Amino acid sequence: MSREMHVALLIETSRSYGRGLLRGIIRYQREHRPWSIYFEPRGLKDSAPNWLKSWRGDGILARVNDRRTAEIIRRNGTPAVDLRFAVPDLGLPAVGIDNTTVVERALDHFLDRGFTRFAFCGYPRGTSRWMDLRGELFQQIVGSQGLTCEVFTGAVRRGWSWEQDQRQLARWLMGLATPVAVMACNDDRGLQVLDACRRADLRVPEDVAVLGVDNDEFMCGLATPPLSSIDINLEEIGYRAAKLLDGLMRGNSPPQEAILLPAGQVVTRQSTDGLAIADAELSAAIRYLREHACQGIRMRDVTLATGLEPRTLARKMKAAFGRSPKAEILRIQIDAAKRLLQSTQLSVKTIAARTGFRNSRYFSNVFRKRVGLAPGQFRNQRLEN
Repeated sequence: MSREMHVALLIETSRSYGRGLLRGIIRYQREHRPWSIYFEPRGLKDSAPNWLKSWRGDGILARVNDRRTAEIIRRNGTPAVDLRFAVPDLGLPAVGIDNTTVVERALDHFLDRGFTRFAFCGYPRGTSRWMDLRGELFQQIVGSQGLTCEVFTGAVRRGWSWEQDQRQLARWLMGLATPVAVMACNDDRGLQVLDACRRADLRVPEDVAVLGVDNDEFMCGLATPPLSSIDINLEEIGYRAAKLLDGLMRGNSPPQEAILLPAGQVVTRQSTDGLAIADAELSAAIRYLREHACQGIRMRDVTLATGLEPRTLARKMKAAFGRSPKAEILRIQIDAAKRLLQSTQLSVKTIAARTGFRNSRYFSNVFRKRVGLAPGQFRNQRLEN
């Protein structure tokens, strides 16, 4: 019988982010062999526990928040994986989220709702290099579409209160041309943006649509209105980190680059549940398409429901979104199929039926052409990354 591995977990339990990672680590253990876990409840910014300095185990999974903790882990000499990316040039194998896919999800979500004005709300430069990167990438991808992006990071003011911070944020929001789509660097910042919108008498989502990142259900539900957010597959990140550590403890060589997993889908709540379209007829037609696309509707159904002739609708959609009504229906169907493939174990045949395709063969052919992978390959790719 092989010896049981002893693994230390330095991951916060105070936030849903850390708990999501822990769920993935738990799942990996259940599917493989259990570890002897060294663990205690902790906050994100808690220092490394004193026992770690003399601990002699087999591996460490950590959200390394500062150089002191990094140095203790390095001196310990135990194989370790970082899940935080907070310390530059850390020198440890790392697993996290691919921020390029995060900002792509955000922009696609906003473009699908007809927005042409964009903004990003982050923290003061240097507070978090991960959040800085997220803002830079969002600016770049918006710029690649020939559009502009306003940015707010906030001035650093020692001793400022929450009220002073919020007044500063509200003034920035009032200076934006509306309607505008605001990507917040995370859900905490999204909650602040929504509070500032109320202070500035800006309607959400009619004037300002707000999207967070992390899909922290507590934070998103605490917001008024509830905050839309990008699910970043925390359980998958935790699972992949545990898998990497298991290999390192068995003597495998560490990867040369950080392992970055793609973002999940946008979880839409009230803060972005609207359309930035002045044309009332087109807005109604788009809503109908999005509510019924997976029911196998045809263009005659759209005409009967909205009163818009096919040519008129096609012309308006081409001008607003750059695609035809049929292309929009297919896009919605494929997106719905992706979500079901990633979040359920439903058969391809069942997913084809639920998303409005006439049979599973036709669905598989269309999916492969649009996505570049067969449905089964798409479902398996996250665990293979």
